[in-house]
Amino acid sequence: MIDRIMAMQTFVRIVDANSFTRAAQSLGIPRATATTLVQSLEAMLGVQLLARTTRRLNLTIEGTAYYERCVQILADIDDIEANLRHPDDRPRGRLRVEMPAVVANAILLPALDDFHARYEHIQLAFGVSNRQVDLVGEAIDCCVVIGQLPDSGLAARRLGTLERVTCASPLYLARYGAPQRFDELTDHVAVNCTCPQTGRPADFEFQVEGDMLNLPLEGFLQVSDEHAYLDCGLRGLGLIQPPLALAQPYLDSGRLREVLPHCRPAPLAISIAYLRHRRAPSRVVAFVNWLSELFETGRHASHERPQVREILRGLEANEPA
Repeated sequence: MIDRIMAMQTFVRIVDANSFTRAAQSLGIPRATATTLVQSLEAMLGVQLLARTTRRLNLTIEGTAYYERCVQILADIDDIEANLRHPDDRPRGRLRVEMPAVVANAILLPALDDFHARYEHIQLAFGVSNRQVDLVGEAIDCCVVIGQLPDSGLAARRLGTLERVTCASPLYLARYGAPQRFDELTDHVAVNCTCPQTGRPADFEFQVEGDMLNLPLEGFLQVSDEHAYLDCGLRGLGLIQPPLALAQPYLDSGRLREVLPHCRPAPLAISIAYLRHRRAPSRVVAFVNWLSELFETGRHASHERPQVREILRGLEANEPA
């Protein structure tokens, strides 16, 4: 007789990860055990749940229906156990969140005292990076994403937009001159920043007379860290297009100067993504709702950091995708 709850958990984790190996690693069991549990489920139910190919796993019609019911049943079990342990029904537990440094430093960290005051029983574990994360394999509850969402299998809530700016140091501009028109950029060099979604250097973007133009600029340097990217710009190594949240203090001090202000790049969308379960854990729901409210009300724009209001102007909270 199989452990039916364990088998359901394993099946759901395999579907979420689209991998037997990653699901087994996240559960701390051998891959062979995960395979045996799913095979035992299929034998017990008398239906095929997963259609396996060399490249990916696909749910059958029966597998889709079973997955949806398993997600609901497992969520109900978690709720029952949590309510028995803690009858006050307040969100609690450890919450793992991954986010880019610009979001963590300019927006989240200044407002965390408010989150803790509301949800004192949630223990936060922040990972700060620009990398693309595997929510299932790394047991991460949710992640903040700038730009295009990497995985359509995730649920997401749009938070707002992040302004960007083209700029350079006075040292660079003294050497190469300040471009006045878009077509003058061919005489300039850039510090190239790696796109987390593709692993390739991101093109520079400019809004020219209502059209968005992508321009690959030559340069001898490519970095993947946004703070190193900013530092390279400050050292005069090329043009950069950082988030305004990072560049604003240096623009105010004169260590950076904006270039082509009439051709600013389009703002980047900011979203928070989590697994597309029918009912997310209460700690995840609490954090997603709080973060959406934070962007909507602009409470992160404190009196000590008034430039953030300009950086993140026009934010709006939207319903989950």
